[in-house]
Amino acid sequence: MNTERPLILVVNDDGVTAPGIRTLIRLMKTIGDVVVVAPNSPQSGMSHAITLEAPLYVERVVLESGSQIEYACSGTPADCVKLAFNKLLTRKPDLCVSGINHGSNSSTNVLYSGTMAAALEGAIKGIPSIGFSLLDHSQDADFSQSEEFVLKIAKQVLKNGLPSGVCLNVNIPKLPKEELKGFKICRQADGKWQEDIEERTSPLGKIYYWLFGSFVNFDKGNDTDIWALENNYISVVPVQFDLTAHDSIQQLKTWNNG
Repeated sequence: MNTERPLILVVNDDGVTAPGIRTLIRLMKTIGDVVVVAPNSPQSGMSHAITLEAPLYVERVVLESGSQIEYACSGTPADCVKLAFNKLLTRKPDLCVSGINHGSNSSTNVLYSGTMAAALEGAIKGIPSIGFSLLDHSQDADFSQSEEFVLKIAKQVLKNGLPSGVCLNVNIPKLPKEELKGFKICRQADGKWQEDIEERTSPLGKIYYWLFGSFVNFDKGNDTDIWALENNYISVVPVQFDLTAHDSIQQLKTWNNG
């Protein structure tokens, strides 16, 4: 590979054949050399899980013509990034991009996201990293309206870098290109899933449970990712892997530890 061009690691959680990652690969090839390490099957909702009690299998694949190098991995998105850094890459990448995910990773969805776990793992490794998501779960989702902005954001990160320990969570509304107003730098909205777990009985008479629910936004601010998406903007939220609630430290220090 050309060492003068940026080396870009491409990952996802929907699997190496998903339309979203195929779009992302094509876009990243226009600005750098691409190595793909992605799950060989869907891994949505895996968050930052890693594989500890089973072997990891990696296979070199050729899914379409082009200069990219592609690997399909039996593990999680976080596994993919770990394998890329420790075994598969010949040099440290300049950028790690994850996605384009089929479905939203805004607000607290980021906690469950395999897409964002891969980006965070890249940040842990000290690499500027971005997770991209389109608010469309369908397999035939149209990613064309987002391509200009995906490239623009990736180029900005390559040019300017990101603060240490920070990656970007980018969510794109499902809209025609002409209706997109651009992107906004936002904070994560205060929302959560109101869940229901339905008990069912299988044809064999065994009890099982099915999880479903609806997302509720409690945040009325106009500086959040949910607000941006509802107002035809792409949301860009800086995310960090340091989960310390720094504002709470002084309060907790007042506890009597005797």
